Amino acid sequence: MSRIKVSLPDQVDSDIDRLVEQGEFINRDQAVEELLSRGISAYNTTTEDDTTDVDDDMFGQTTNEQQDPAMQDDDELGF
Repeated sequence: MSRIKVSLPDQVDSDIDRLVEQGEFINRDQAVEELLSRGISAYNTTTEDDTTDVDDDMFGQTTNEQQDPAMQDDDELGF
């Protein structure tokens, strides 16, 4: 297993201690390992080839493709 040295803000350090004291984790090492693992798994690690049927309907549009309904009637003068 790899070992790394990490500098944490005081609040994060206190939160880890509190979770250990509350019995959420056996010790600080387990807390840090588990919390890092959960954080990493929260990121979407799938490739772009993984698409779903939702991509083909209106709910799959990206923000850049969507138009504000209030802006549909605007002309050059803003009316």
